[in-house]
Amino acid sequence: MESNGRDASRILHELESLRAAKADIDSRISALEAELHHATPQNGVVPNGSSPVIFTAVDSLLSDHHDHNLTPEMIHRYSRHLLLPSFGVQAQSNLLNSSVLVVGAGGLGSPALLYLAACGVGRLGIVDHDVVELNNMHRQIIHTEAFIGRPKVKSAAAACRSVNSTVQIVEHQEALRTSNALEIFSKYDVIVDATDNAPSRYMISDCCVVLGKPLVSGAALGLEGQLTVYNYNGGPCYRCLFPTPPPTTACQRCADSGVLGVVPGIIGCLQALEAIKIASVVGEPLSGRMLLFDALAARIRIVKIRGRSSHCEVCGENATFTQQQFREFDYEKFTQSPLSPSPLKLNLLQADSRISSKDYHDRFANGEAHVLVDVRPAHHFKIVSLPKSLNIPLPSLEARLPEISSALKEEVERKGVGSDLNAQLYVICRRGNDSQRAVQSLHEMGFTSARDIVGGLESWAHNVDPNFPTY
Repeated sequence: MESNGRDASRILHELESLRAAKADIDSRISALEAELHHATPQNGVVPNGSSPVIFTAVDSLLSDHHDHNLTPEMIHRYSRHLLLPSFGVQAQSNLLNSSVLVVGAGGLGSPALLYLAACGVGRLGIVDHDVVELNNMHRQIIHTEAFIGRPKVKSAAAACRSVNSTVQIVEHQEALRTSNALEIFSKYDVIVDATDNAPSRYMISDCCVVLGKPLVSGAALGLEGQLTVYNYNGGPCYRCLFPTPPPTTACQRCADSGVLGVVPGIIGCLQALEAIKIASVVGEPLSGRMLLFDALAARIRIVKIRGRSSHCEVCGENATFTQQQFREFDYEKFTQSPLSPSPLKLNLLQADSRISSKDYHDRFANGEAHVLVDVRPAHHFKIVSLPKSLNIPLPSLEARLPEISSALKEEVERKGVGSDLNAQLYVICRRGNDSQRAVQSLHEMGFTSARDIVGGLESWAHNVDPNFPTY
């Protein structure tokens, strides 16, 4: 068994090394192909006698027979676009001369970036400071396993270049802040918001208003998504619709509430479509309207939204929101939430009402008489749980107190420790927040010895059992 373990460890280590090497090679190939394309003379002659990537100089004779600047290679690559009467040569030319910035290379940004690159946006920017993670790959389809642990910007750029080496890909491997947003946004024609938090949405929208940039905004959570276009042709900005930030309790994250992978995929594709419509000057973008997507009902609705507000602090008639004010504005304070959301860590209890995951493991191993209550939702409990834990979701805790009392008495009888006061009561959840709330409630309802396990199941996986699944 020990030998099998060493073999498995060796194989995993070698796989990780090979994947990293492959990612480096793929990234370098994509970068070189893009560099070669931009370095190749227009007559198609490639230095050092290499095979030409684009059509030969003979094709220059064709230039007298059309009134556009599309090369033979472009005509061939985008021919399906050119065949569309409602799109055609002019729209494709507009697209090739445009620039689009996608903020976020996650679930929304992944499909948006791939389609914008494939369709021929002239210059495509990517802003992201995060790294590729395994538990995001069900929806962040632009990334591959070889890039796990590496910057999303690098992974996304390599994928875009592999799809279309003729597009100029610009990497902004940094967190978007008021200190750099104006400089970055000013270089692009259209901005795509593919972020997932309130302060970023306000910051991106305000920056677009200050610079006069159209904004394609999307959101997806659970089984629903939405999409609209802000600050375009007299349409509203984000603040027009939401002058006051929503309460922090209403701002859910995919990491906490979950999301079906295809949902942000659909919204991200639609974001690419809106950006293409704006950049190519074709069709009617979703300004003044919002698309609502319900995956479970397979339903898409378009609703009219409030127009530009004359009282808006940023884009209203008397608004005086300047670039300097934007740089000084505190979006985290305004929304009461961080720009880079991290798991909430509450500290509600005194030290004597808490226990570490390691200490709980030792007590469990020593056979201590106790009851472990898991206060996560039932569908979380079905994913994974600790042995012999009793699932009582936090909202139903008070109604199910008799179950806790009964479990304590059964434990006393089983262990033969006399009074049920001799059986300990521990509470656990996913990250150690709801367990603290539960212990507070239990103390108020007479279970004064109840203690929570610090850090919850994530601490157990990190400090006790590295093979315990996390989600």
